[in-house]
Amino acid sequence: MKTNAFDVASRYVYPSLRRRLVEILYESSLKQTEIGELLHITQSAVSRYLRMDRGALIDVSRFPDIDAMVMALAERIVRERPTEYEIHSELVKISLEMLGRGYVCSLHSQIDPEVDPAKCKVCLELFG
Repeated sequence: MKTNAFDVASRYVYPSLRRRLVEILYESSLKQTEIGELLHITQSAVSRYLRMDRGALIDVSRFPDIDAMVMALAERIVRERPTEYEIHSELVKISLEMLGRGYVCSLHSQIDPEVDPAKCKVCLELFG
């Protein structure tokens, strides 16, 4: 295994979750600058997420349970305006949920052909 689960989570899962979060906030009629302020990122970063220049590898909406978690986080962000650390913490938790439910196994095997999802149960055992 050349690429471990944490690499996959940080390079692909987390950015895809953040992209989906930006998308949900944008669909709720917030402007890019407002989204940037809420998420503690630049308007330019928001624009890149919306253009699918970042975080486009995983379509989070394909996983209804995970998508519901991101939607709930979006609602909380608008309602409570949590700190960037709180948002980061929630996105990491959701990332680990995706790993623990086996949603990332096929992607991991595409990124690293040495990974055999039929044999590897690391994420399922650690995070499931």
